[in-house]
Amino acid sequence: MKCSTKHRAFFLIPPEVQLLDIAGPAHLFYEAKEYGASLETHFLSMESHLMQFSSAGLSLGNLELFSDHTLGPDDLLFIPGLESHLFYDTNITKKYVDFFDWLRHQYKNKAKICSVCTGAYLVALTGLLNGKECTTHWKYLEDFKTRFPKTHLLSDRLITHDGNLYSSAGVSSGIDLALYLLEELFGAVFASKIAKEVVIYLRRTENDPQLSVFLQYRNHIDTRIHQVQDLLAQNLEQKNNIENLANSVHMSPRNLTRLFKKTTGITIGEYLDRLRVERAIQLLTAGSKVSAVATACGLQSSNQLRSLLKKHTTSLPSDWKA
Repeated sequence: MKCSTKHRAFFLIPPEVQLLDIAGPAHLFYEAKEYGASLETHFLSMESHLMQFSSAGLSLGNLELFSDHTLGPDDLLFIPGLESHLFYDTNITKKYVDFFDWLRHQYKNKAKICSVCTGAYLVALTGLLNGKECTTHWKYLEDFKTRFPKTHLLSDRLITHDGNLYSSAGVSSGIDLALYLLEELFGAVFASKIAKEVVIYLRRTENDPQLSVFLQYRNHIDTRIHQVQDLLAQNLEQKNNIENLANSVHMSPRNLTRLFKKTTGITIGEYLDRLRVERAIQLLTAGSKVSAVATACGLQSSNQLRSLLKKHTTSLPSDWKA
């Protein structure tokens, strides 16, 4: 892992919380603890009573009062989405004035404030997002932009990160945000283990340094393109036919080709080549034979693999086995 610092992860449980918004990140951090991460988790109520009902009707109890905790630079606070009638209420800032004051204080203490879906509304109501990049659920983009014009709202992003403020587009993207944060805290290898444990594909933002191609080009919200990317990454040893890929997402080959380039910025062929290059280097570095690596990457010969690597890399693994 990247560090041995003790971190605390706090999960706010607002009234009528959206279950997946909170359950996804919370479970990822539970798995991280199971894998040995130095983590402590807490579940907070923003009201005086320590039980809340989710929007689905499930009750969540044994919560802690938010005001009993002071956060610092080694701590994270997840703020999930909630039912719209609550954040549309014009009296919300008066009703929860103590919580909003507390939230501003935790931000000043350098705690990581992480909103999921419409949880961004609760952060924006404090003014903390003024002048900051953020995102929220696509359904509320226009309303959010109107209510909080000083924010830099990004409509085409899965995750945003601005200082110690983080946000994700909604629902399952909270899982992506949790993985993103686990990688920041404990490193890429650890985060990939957690992703594998819960059988999800790891996605991050495209602006991170030294980004694996298996994580690049995933910072979008088109589920059809994500599905095609998953199929390519998980079936490199097979011949990936554009017609079959298009059929898998109920599109025409022409439309898929156009949409993939528009969404990711590169063609399907370029993306597939980059996947092959990275997989090949991983296998060659581990000592696999060139012929076996070529087969694993869906190539017809060792010469084809060499040509691909020379085209895309300037330094190749030295200990190739013929």
